[in-house]
Amino acid sequence: MNAVTDLESNVRSYCRVWPTVFHRAAGSRIYSESGQPYLDFFSGAGTLNYGHNNPVLKSTVLDYLAGDGIVHGLDMDTVAKREFLETFQELILRPRNLDYRVQLPGPGGTNAVEAALKLARKVTGRHNIVCFTNAFHGMTLGALAVSGNAGKRRAAGVPLGNVTVLPYDGYLDESDPGALPMFERMLRDNGSGADKPAAVIVETVQGEGGVNVARPQWLRALAEICRRHEVLLILDDIQMGCGRTGTFFSFEPAGIVPDIVCLAKSISGYGLPMALTLIRRELDAWAPGEHNGTFRGNNLAFVAATATLRHYWADDTFAQQVRAKAAWLTDAMRAVAGSLTGATNRGRGMVHGLVLATQGKASKVAAEAFDRGLLVETSGAEDEVVKLLPPLTTSIEELGEGVAILAEAARAAA
Repeated sequence: MNAVTDLESNVRSYCRVWPTVFHRAAGSRIYSESGQPYLDFFSGAGTLNYGHNNPVLKSTVLDYLAGDGIVHGLDMDTVAKREFLETFQELILRPRNLDYRVQLPGPGGTNAVEAALKLARKVTGRHNIVCFTNAFHGMTLGALAVSGNAGKRRAAGVPLGNVTVLPYDGYLDESDPGALPMFERMLRDNGSGADKPAAVIVETVQGEGGVNVARPQWLRALAEICRRHEVLLILDDIQMGCGRTGTFFSFEPAGIVPDIVCLAKSISGYGLPMALTLIRRELDAWAPGEHNGTFRGNNLAFVAATATLRHYWADDTFAQQVRAKAAWLTDAMRAVAGSLTGATNRGRGMVHGLVLATQGKASKVAAEAFDRGLLVETSGAEDEVVKLLPPLTTSIEELGEGVAILAEAARAAA
């Protein structure tokens, strides 16, 4: 009996597009049980920013387990939790003049989003949430309601309401201001028929939606509209945070301060389940236990996250290295796109999307890349974007190897 095909649900997906059995991993490479190496430009959908089995983090995790450290603790006070919170405050929040309280909502990004939406509605007393075309915020019902993918929304089985969808930056035209002037006009106009929303939720870069990059000026304009009209701004930094764009938070270069920030994926540093909802202090209106979850306090993840912050974020050295690699990757991806008819490149920092001229072609390119030893994901509503999310610790040499494989795969799929 094949355990996968006979026992696992039909919902499985990644094992279908990468038809091998993986066994071990280190750094930027993952190996099948037969020993075949694959260069990993998927990184657990952005969960492994520091690579597989990072030796600095691994030793910390192993030492903690060997000492019988608490692993599961809900939101009980533990040494591991205290050390993480103190380190996060010291190295991340305080240097950026951010006064957030930290909520531990559960193990995944969708938990962080659900908590943010729920709190925004509680604080404001309003129910509607504004979101954007091609957004992706998670697979639970609240997060799915503010997501754009039609196929994923259909699977909900119930109406996904209490949201208003606006065009994301560049959705209509790259030079067009989009819907923001209209949005503000409707907020001001008592005859518009638009209910004042509780919050706006946005990504600075839409990864799942096709690597769509918002301009800093667009983000600033959005934040200013929210401020003027007392609408909360929720920034979903689940995939683009933790250094992916070259700064710890992806919104830093825009100079904005969101009311609520959602973090997950690489916040633990080691691929361990962990999510945070960061709340502007005066918005922390929760009653004790009003929003909770059994796995909201993963102490092993706290330990790994603390080690990650201390090793990589004690100063700007690592971020500078990421920005240097990002500049190299940008040039390399533009060259690849320029060599393919009708292709373009979109990206920021260490996330890039090869946008193909033909819808449905991205999966073919990804399959050719897999056959050549490279893991890449696809994105975009029409399967038109090959998305690159290499670990931030990937060397320039490995980046060059991966980009060369991608270029060959794209030519083979043409």
